[in-house]
Amino acid sequence: MSALLIVLHVAVCIALIIVVLLQAGKGAEIGASFGSGASNTVFGATGGKSFMSRMTTAIAVIFMLTSLTLAYFYGQPGSSTIMPASVGTPVEAVQPPVDAPATPATEGTTTPEKK
Repeated sequence: MSALLIVLHVAVCIALIIVVLLQAGKGAEIGASFGSGASNTVFGATGGKSFMSRMTTAIAVIFMLTSLTLAYFYGQPGSSTIMPASVGTPVEAVQPPVDAPATPATEGTTTPEKK
């Protein structure tokens, strides 16, 4: 169920991006800057809603519903987790034996003298 919902959510996200990018901006026509669009005031000052505007609204509503549904499903207290039930004891670092010889200095290296 949740896999299908995630696939639907991703598809709606991509569709919403495409629909928003395909829309023309407000005042995109050259005549709108000179006042030729002012006579179309039957549906108000902005005119009627276009098909793309209605499609954007519908896809945005579907996006919000899938987002809320996914948040509800994954917010349940019985949902699976990747965290272990108990944490094991930390592993101590392995110390070299005390009587092990020190590593020899490499040949050709000198240490600066202190003055």
